[in-house]
Order: sequence, then C-alpha cells, then structure tokens
Amino acid sequence: MFPAQALAETMLARGWRVSLSTDARGARYAGGFPKEVAREVVASATPARGGAVAKVAVPFRVGGGIAATVSRMMRDRPDAVVGFGGYPSIPALTAATLLRLPRMIHEQNGVLGRVNKVFARRVDAVACGTWPTRLPDGVEGVDVGNPVRQAVLDMAGAGYVPPGEVALHVLVIGGSQGARILSDVVPPALAALPHGMKVRLRVSQQARQEDVERVTSFYRDQGIQAEVHTFFEDVPERMARAQVVIARAGASTIADLTVIGRPAILIPYAAAAEDHQTANARGLEQAGGAEVMPEAGFAAGALATRLGALLSDPGRASAMARASLAYGKPDAAERLAELVDNLSRNQKEGRA
Repeated sequence: MFPAQALAETMLARGWRVSLSTDARGARYAGGFPKEVAREVVASATPARGGAVAKVAVPFRVGGGIAATVSRMMRDRPDAVVGFGGYPSIPALTAATLLRLPRMIHEQNGVLGRVNKVFARRVDAVACGTWPTRLPDGVEGVDVGNPVRQAVLDMAGAGYVPPGEVALHVLVIGGSQGARILSDVVPPALAALPHGMKVRLRVSQQARQEDVERVTSFYRDQGIQAEVHTFFEDVPERMARAQVVIARAGASTIADLTVIGRPAILIPYAAAAEDHQTANARGLEQAGGAEVMPEAGFAAGALATRLGALLSDPGRASAMARASLAYGKPDAAERLAELVDNLSRNQKEGRA
C-alpha cells in the first residue's frame, strides 16, 4: 500500500482527484492515505486462502466486485487506473480493461506478482519499482522506482554517522512474513560481538508478538540496550540513526534504505514467490550498498563476523551508505505520477 499511498499524495498535489479501490482486507491498511482520497471497498478474493467452500466462492466474489466497479466507473469515468498488484486490484483493472480506460500497473518487486503477470499484456504501461524486473516476452517496462512515504522523504539523504566510539544503532526489521528467523539469529549474533562494541549497541528490533518477550529478555540478560516491538511507527527516524540495518529484502524496505542511504545486511525471504526478494536485493548488492545473506547460510556466527567487520570499519560503512543513497530514487513518486499524466494525456489527445 505504501507505493499507492505515495502516488495518491503526489497526484493530489498535482490537482487530481484520487480514489482508492480495494477489498475489505486492503482497506485495513489504508489508514495513512490522505483524507481527500475517496475509499471504494469492493469484493475480491484469492484462491490461496480458506477452505474448499471459500475457493468455490472466489469467482463469484471477484465477478461481483468487477460488476460493481464497472458500474461505478461508468458513472464517474477515471482518466487513469493504476494497479499495484494483488487480488484487490483485479476488479478495478478488469473494469478499466472492459471500458477501455487508460490503465497501467506498478510492480514493486524484481519479479512480477501473479496478478500483475496476468495484466502485463493488457495495460498501456508497466512501471517497475525494482530494476531490472523480470517481464514476460514482448512486454517493456519503465524504470520508475518504488515511491516512498513522505515520512521517508523527510529523512532523505540524512547525514550518516559512521560507526566509531559512540553508540552503535542497529535497526532490525523483518516485515510481516518470516521475521522469526531474525529473532532467532540476530540477538545471539549481536551478543557475540567484542565487548567494547557490544556495550555501545542500541538495538531497535521488530519481532512477532510471540517472540517479543524472549528477545527482550535475551538482550536484557546480555546487557544490550534494545527496544523490541511488533511494529515501529517511526521506522524512517530509526533508520536515519542507524549505522547498519538488518532486514528482509522487501521492495519497500529497499526503497526506504536507498532514499535515506544506509548500509544493510539483507536476508531474502526464502519462501517468497519466485524468490523475488533475492531479485530485489541483487541491484543494491551489486551497487555496493548491501551485503546479502541467503537464509541457508544465515547463522549467528556468520552474521556476527559480518557485523563485526562492518562496525569496525567506518570507511567501508560510509562507502556503503553513499552507494545505497546513489542507488535510490527519491523522485519515484514523481516519475510514476508523470507516467500517469502522460497516459491520460495521450488518451485524450487520441480522442481529440
């Protein structure tokens, strides 16, 4: 939802009227959208969840959502429709296709998701958040980057304080999927650092609810100052303070890292569809802004070795921070908005 929110903010600033079309589940994650954005909750579903009865109902729910969206779009015809992937985008993109409205998709990851893959040949433009993106034969993408929230832009290019004799801030973020491995591996890795480094650690770690107490207790027993929560409201500020970030390789995480400009150790989620997190991490690793550790080799000893080497080498850490910042696209929302403007303008000129 973050790229969609960033585009909505940018289009409003350009004088557009914006509506968000999503299902009930997606609407729960739309709290950050500006109040000027109209919310349209439509029926959609995925065959990946629920039992046999729920799976049988999927076509009917999606069909009902498409019919309702077609009716709405006929009453209030959009100048452009942008899909951000996932099953909630099916009704709007299908309705736009049936009504022959200007339409495009934005793919965050280096590999198209299932829904975006279906629509890639049925839209007027494919905007790519991660470059290069693996696309179907005959489909061309436009490298725009992944838009980030205003809270991240407020921290863009914040001065990096390399590791030294002062506090060492470490941010650990794992996303909503598979964060347990970070709770298992990161604390003992930090505890294994040399004593002089360990006592200066200031850790902010995101963990699953069931892991918060044990991770907090471990850090306390090791004498490491740490805040452990399921979610941080101020991730951009914590990222800006960090000397190093340990994270999954989600597209939004990498976008935030590279707009702020911080060295990272990335652990791609091994179960991600088509291994898209490894594809996400590849560009930043090649640019010199991150080290990538596959899950198969992600162990406390190996991580401690990497962290110790990085936190004891301020020159290398600073070079990684610069490389990360150079890789970022803080203007991604503007690039995406320009693509939307051109799409709408070309359609209107074609009708003239």
